[in-house]
Amino acid sequence: MIKKGFLLGSIFALALGVLTGCSGNSQGAQKGQLSGTLTVVGSTAMQPLVDEAGKSFTTSNPGVQVNVQGGGSGAGLSAVMNDTADIGNSDVYAEEKEKVDSKQVVDHKVFVVGIAPIVNPGTGVDNVTHQQLIDIFTGKIKNWKELGGKDQAIVLVNRPASSGTRATFAKYGLLGNEEFRGEGGIEEESSGTVRKIVSETPGAIGYLAFSYIDDSVRALKVDNVEPTNENVYTNSWKIWAYEHMYTNQNEKNKQLEEAFIGYIKSDEIQNGLVKKLGYIPISEMKVERDVNGNIVK
Repeated sequence: MIKKGFLLGSIFALALGVLTGCSGNSQGAQKGQLSGTLTVVGSTAMQPLVDEAGKSFTTSNPGVQVNVQGGGSGAGLSAVMNDTADIGNSDVYAEEKEKVDSKQVVDHKVFVVGIAPIVNPGTGVDNVTHQQLIDIFTGKIKNWKELGGKDQAIVLVNRPASSGTRATFAKYGLLGNEEFRGEGGIEEESSGTVRKIVSETPGAIGYLAFSYIDDSVRALKVDNVEPTNENVYTNSWKIWAYEHMYTNQNEKNKQLEEAFIGYIKSDEIQNGLVKKLGYIPISEMKVERDVNGNIVK
């Protein structure tokens, strides 16, 4: 005959086990239990946040090492497709990148970033029309005096072809204009270097994620619309992109990949670090955009 106390204890233990099992996928349950190395490569627009999230993730999981590298969205997508990185950070969909087989990778949208044209504060210009922005980057407008600014030659500062920030700016800022002088002017690998050059070069113009914009440069309004998160929410400011973390279909490092991406998507990071660093939680968006750039919601 089973004793009553033993029976009650068994029921309690079983219930506790069920509750523990139900929370097994949460970050809280995983803290301190993970180990290994995670290599994350790609978008420099995403890099400040992923760097910080990586540090806090390893604080909770001392057995984990998170290596975060830039290189641009194209580099991130190629690395994860070729299985030389666990996660590829990208400002664009895999389908938009040449030489990337989107069937080999899995998309995880993690947050949104706004992108704005930025100029050296000495240009004397703080607002342009959409057409004027296109004319600047296609070489039709060559001097700031043509826009009511200083008599100063316009110096283009571009990101390389692998950059998702550049692809987003060309698609939504320049409306995919084929005459975009992507190879013109100065070309720099990282967003931080673009900011430095624009801030120090008279007449310079470039483009940056909102998260990189500070008082050393001036963000231009376009058609009198300010580049703010609030305007991105409603698509009033149209130069924005989903930020993606791609994994390989093989998922050799599946446990760590899922845990880290889950951490990035958690309320703790979305309502904390994402907002703090100037990015936008997907939950804040009032619209939804598909891979072709169409608003579907």
